[in-house]
Amino acid sequence: MDAIGLNIFASRITAVCDEMGAVLRRTALSSNIKDRLDYSCAVFDADGELCAQAAHIPVHLGSMAYAMSALVTHHDWRRDDMMIVNDPYLGGTHLPDVTLIAPVFTPRGRSPVAFVANRAHHADIGAATPGSMPVSRHIDEEGLLIPPTVVVHGGRLDDARLAAITGATRNVFLSYGDYAAQISANRSGVRRVMELVSTTGARRFRAALAELNDYGERLAHIGLAAIPAGEYRGDDMMDDDGTGRTDVPITVTLRVRDGAVYCDFSGTAPQVDGNINCPLSVAAAAVFYVFRCLMPENTPACAGSLRPIGIHAPPGSLLNARSPAAVAAGNVETSTRIVDVVMKALALAIPGRIPAASHGSMNNVAMGGHHGGYAWDYYETLGGGMGAGPDGGGLSAVQTHMTNTRNTPIESLEMHFPVRVRRYEIRRGSGGEGRRRGGDGVVREYELLTPATVTLLTERRRHAPWGLAGGGPGARGLNRHNAISLPSKVCFQAKFADRIVVQTPGGGGWGR
Repeated sequence: MDAIGLNIFASRITAVCDEMGAVLRRTALSSNIKDRLDYSCAVFDADGELCAQAAHIPVHLGSMAYAMSALVTHHDWRRDDMMIVNDPYLGGTHLPDVTLIAPVFTPRGRSPVAFVANRAHHADIGAATPGSMPVSRHIDEEGLLIPPTVVVHGGRLDDARLAAITGATRNVFLSYGDYAAQISANRSGVRRVMELVSTTGARRFRAALAELNDYGERLAHIGLAAIPAGEYRGDDMMDDDGTGRTDVPITVTLRVRDGAVYCDFSGTAPQVDGNINCPLSVAAAAVFYVFRCLMPENTPACAGSLRPIGIHAPPGSLLNARSPAAVAAGNVETSTRIVDVVMKALALAIPGRIPAASHGSMNNVAMGGHHGGYAWDYYETLGGGMGAGPDGGGLSAVQTHMTNTRNTPIESLEMHFPVRVRRYEIRRGSGGEGRRRGGDGVVREYELLTPATVTLLTERRRHAPWGLAGGGPGARGLNRHNAISLPSKVCFQAKFADRIVVQTPGGGGWGR
C-alpha cells in the first residue's frame, strides 16, 4: 500500500473499534458501563497480535495486547463462536474486567482472519463484598474466576453457561444485560471486519496488517530514539497492601539503546498478602502506555509499535504475581504507580518532556447492600490532580494515565442507588506548588440512605505525588467515615445517614 492507502486502512479498522464501543455503551444496563464508560474494544489479527484499538482504557488494552496471542492460538475456533474469560493469570487484569472474544471468518475460510474483543468492568462479579473490589488476600475472595469458556457456539448462546456466570451475582437481570451488550458489540465488530475483508480480499487484508505493524514499529523506533542511550533508574512506594504491610517498593531500571528500551523491574518487592499484586499483563500495559505517549502522534495502536519495548519482572514479585495471589487493586492502583516509576526514570533521561506525578490512584469506591427488597452494587473511580509539566500546569479533577473513565453523573447515581451526593467539588489548593502548578483533586461526599457495606481501595494517602524540577508535591488523599479518618484500603459497615468523604490527591508541581 502507498502511504495514503495505509492510512485509510488504519482509520477503517480503528473505526470498527469505535463502533463496537458505541454499541456496548448504548445497549449496556449498568451505570458502570453506560455512564462511566468502563470498557475497551480492539481488533486483533489471526495470531492474536493487536491491529487497532479505540481510545478507551489503557490498562485494559495494553494487557489484552500483551496476552491475546496465548488465548486465541490455543483454541479450535469455529465460525460464530464467542469466548468469555476474566482470569488475570491468562491475560486479564482483575476479575471484574470480563473479556469476550469473537473470531472473524471469510465466507469460505477454514480459520479466522482476525478477532474482535471487548473488555468491560462488571460492578458485581460475585465477590464477598458489594462492588466486587474487596480488601482481599486470595483471588477466590474477589469473585467468580472464568477460565476461557465458549459461551456462544456457532451463533447460539449457551444459556446454561451464561446463567452460571450471572447466577453468581446479586442482580442477575442487570448482569445478563451487560453480557448481552458485550456479545452485541462483538457481533457488530465481526460484521464490520468482514465488510473490510470483503473489499480488500483476505490476502491483501493480511498484507495490509503486516505493513501497518512494520510502519508502527518504524515510528516507535523514531520516538524511542529521542531518549539518550543509557541506564536510568526510578523507584517509588505503594502506601500499603491492605493487610498491614506498608511502604511496598517498586523499582525499574530502563536500558535504552538504538531506539529500543528494556524495562527491568528487578528489586521490586515480592508479591504481598494483600490485593495490590499484578499479573505481568497489567505491568506490561502500564509500560506500553508510557512509551506510547512518547511516540509520534500518528503512530498506529498496533503490535508493531510495541515491538521495541521489552519487559522483565521477576516471577513471584509484586508485578508478576503467581496465582492465586489477590490482584483486585493491582489493576487499578499498582498500575498507576508503575507509570510513576517509569516516568521518574525517564525524567533523568529526557527531563524537558516528563511531567510531575499525577494523583496516582483511581480512588476506588465500592458499596452496596439490600434496599427495597432488591440487592444493589455500586462502583466508581474518582479523578484527581494531574501533574504539571514544563509546558503547563496540571488539569484538575481528571482521570489520568491508566484510566480515562468518566465520573458517574450525580443524577444517575441518585436515581439508581440509595445514595445522596452531598458534595462534589474541586479540592482547592491540593496541587503541588511550582512554576507550573499541579492540578487539584476532588472532594466527593456520599450520604447513605440505607445501611451498606463500603469498600475503599485508594493510594497516595501516605506518599504524596512527587514534583519535578524543584516543584512541590501534591497533597495526599484523605478518606473519612463521618468524622473518622480511614486507612487507604478498608471495608466497613455503614449505617443509614452515615457519610463517606473521599478527598483525592493533587498532582505534583513542576519547576521552582
